[in-house]
Amino acid sequence: MGDPVILVVEDNERSLKLACDVLRLGGFTTLEARSGAEALEQAIAHQPALVLMDVQLPDMDGVTALARLRDHERTQVIPVVAVTAFAMKGDRERLLEQGFDGYVAKPIDVRTFAGDVQALLGRG
Repeated sequence: MGDPVILVVEDNERSLKLACDVLRLGGFTTLEARSGAEALEQAIAHQPALVLMDVQLPDMDGVTALARLRDHERTQVIPVVAVTAFAMKGDRERLLEQGFDGYVAKPIDVRTFAGDVQALLGRG
């Protein structure tokens, strides 16, 4: 079956590269998207095991992209995890209430990130 495929949606090139590098070292295959529209295209085309979605994107926010993924029959059941620098009290709960399946704070902790993703996939 191969390595699980993770779609990383991030408009910051350094953050995108770091997340993908850490995931690849952790045994994952990664797809990249730099906008919400690109995330939708990639998710529909490849149906990844998990989407890591930056909440702040240039064309549409992550919440809007999540809603569009949920509306499409090919992507509606893919787990989508919010990845955000917002660390205010209540942000995690608010994002989960908006339909995200999990939450990862930025900057990512390179020591635990791949393990966190394994746990989000139910394999950790």
